Amino acid sequence: MAISQHQRIERLLRAVFGIDALRDGQRRVIDAVLAGRDTLAVMPTGSGKSLCYQLPARLMKKGLTVVVSPLIALMKDQAEKLEEAGIASAAQVNSSLSRSDELDALQAIENAGKNIVFCTPERLAMPEFRELLQQAGVGLLVIDEAHCISQWGHDFRPAYLEIGAALAALGQPQVLALTATATDDVIADIRTQLARPGMRVVNTGVYRPNLQYRVRQVTNPDEKLAALLELVHATPGVGIVYAATVKAAKEACEMLREAGESVTLYHGRLKAAERSGNQELFMNGERRVMVATNAFGMGIDKSDTRFVIHLQVPGSLESYYQESGRAGRDGEDAECTLLYFHDDTRLQKFFLMKSKAPDARHELDREKLERMIGYAQSGFCRWKLLLDYFDDAVPGFERCCRCDNCLSPPVISGEQFEQQQLGDLGLAEVVVGDQYQAGVAVGQARSEGHALEVVDDRQV
Repeated sequence: MAISQHQRIERLLRAVFGIDALRDGQRRVIDAVLAGRDTLAVMPTGSGKSLCYQLPARLMKKGLTVVVSPLIALMKDQAEKLEEAGIASAAQVNSSLSRSDELDALQAIENAGKNIVFCTPERLAMPEFRELLQQAGVGLLVIDEAHCISQWGHDFRPAYLEIGAALAALGQPQVLALTATATDDVIADIRTQLARPGMRVVNTGVYRPNLQYRVRQVTNPDEKLAALLELVHATPGVGIVYAATVKAAKEACEMLREAGESVTLYHGRLKAAERSGNQELFMNGERRVMVATNAFGMGIDKSDTRFVIHLQVPGSLESYYQESGRAGRDGEDAECTLLYFHDDTRLQKFFLMKSKAPDARHELDREKLERMIGYAQSGFCRWKLLLDYFDDAVPGFERCCRCDNCLSPPVISGEQFEQQQLGDLGLAEVVVGDQYQAGVAVGQARSEGHALEVVDDRQV
């Protein structure tokens, strides 16, 4: 008697993946993929996005599953785990391979010896690699961190713009795009860039009730470092401290180390071997705290992370949600704290003025920063602010009852309430891009020693 597809999925889950049941979001994505539909899955960090292509790769009868990932370390980790578990025969093709290993991987693809191929967007853009994949036959193209496609996203990467052309060269295979965050503008842009206007969107929502959000207001740099030390001392378990600059990360790491904390450092200016070594120290539990710039995090799976502290305000709520969301991936309670020193906003304004982005993008980035500042200054429920920003309506949700503002509501006068409402709309403070303001921001950055140290680590 023939078994149904759902029965096959359940058997595969238990026998191969060791999982009793799919989550609702995973089920919807996998069903859409197996039905042959182009799909964009917007699922929060820790919700099991990888299974959404790993399981279909075992069930699909024709063609390779090609996974495009921006991080070599991530694809290496995933490929090795799949091979070790016997879940799939996987190959990785990227610049970290020796020439011999690369040739072996390419030969295995050509001989149909693999069913999942991991590659960077840069490699997918190479004509000879596309030709190899075309000959092997691609059944499903998976785009991890799909928000990188969009020019309106918080982590835009130009190499991702080549994926649309790659799809055409590969004969328009089915697409599964995966991301933790995507606003309506980003979703529309992903569809446009991939020329897939009918792509189905499965959005499981951004709400993660195990994360407790809070903002701690500080009035000077010394108070901020003291608050950081207090929080790290008081919070059990492992955690991540994010800083906006290499200089700030180094200073915070050194301060925590001198105070006796088990700490390591990660930023884009470290040599690759040192970055990798420090990451391993944190991942295997030899160091309790990772102090890092935003170069650390995408694809990092340290599920028992109990806290994430931001030493400086990020440039957008998308960045903040994604970085803070690296806490509590195991579903247990975790704390996400922003240490808000108002003068730190000048640094993000300096980044904006330095970026020289097109006018429309620059204006959007400026608005995103204002929404981030509005969040930091707000007296309303932190989760409600995030849900409203991402247009994620949770039925009946008014307040999380766990964030700082829910537990200790601030006392606000009538005039302050009006200002607060403006702040929640992202109008708390107007960034004027004239010559005077630019001079103030650059001067402030230089006076704090940032002029030579400022670096946007997202591209590292």
